[in-house]
Amino acid sequence: MRRFLLSACLVLLPPAAGAEDMPARQNIVNAPKLVEPHLHVARSGHADRPRVALTFDACMGQADERILSVLVRERIPATIFVTARWLKKNPQAVAVFLQNLDLFEIENHGRNHVPAVDAPALIYGIAAAGSAEAVRQEVVGGAEAMLAAGFAAPRWFRGSTAKYDPSAIRQIRDMGYRIAGYSLNGDGGSLLGAAVSEKRIAAAKDGDVVIAHINQPTHAAGEGVARALLALKRRGVEFTRLSDVDDLGDDGTTQ
Repeated sequence: MRRFLLSACLVLLPPAAGAEDMPARQNIVNAPKLVEPHLHVARSGHADRPRVALTFDACMGQADERILSVLVRERIPATIFVTARWLKKNPQAVAVFLQNLDLFEIENHGRNHVPAVDAPALIYGIAAAGSAEAVRQEVVGGAEAMLAAGFAAPRWFRGSTAKYDPSAIRQIRDMGYRIAGYSLNGDGGSLLGAAVSEKRIAAAKDGDVVIAHINQPTHAAGEGVARALLALKRRGVEFTRLSDVDDLGDDGTTQ
């Protein structure tokens, strides 16, 4: 199911700026080795109070009020990864985030939702950034949009498709970011049904970093995600944001 990660973002994605200059499928040879990093937060060590980090990607589209309203009403903290495009289209949700900075850690999902891979590649049919300079523009553009919207400078980055090549990871780390992998794919790119999404997220274990999407209000998955948040709270889960506890990511993404 990992191959469906972020699929909901991709089906709505218009060509990125400069996409006409990206290499065609048949011209991509010797594609780089890609990794999809995992990430865990420090475990609480208490069976009756597991620690879970909720992360949500806001790629394109609109805000999913089913999820956002539960987070706010139940005072559940989360880390939200936003693109510059999503910020521009969702001023009301941006206002909610700014009014609840005690709950929400807003982080960088890039400018145009282009995979942060510095060599020609197609990932789920999307042309990657393709060069180190294009990776830099994707990261910097996302951060600039966040600052313009009134948020603090981001410390974490998660690229489109959550796949990277090792040299891009090193470049992004040198820019001062940690790269946010995950350990539990909660909604299959928001393409899973409500019941399956609910079951997956509600079963989160101590130390899990959950990824789900908060940008597809018409998809059934969001209903299941919202129900799962309530189920986790009933379990006594200790919700945390990524920067609030020690964390460990593989592929050199956090250390």
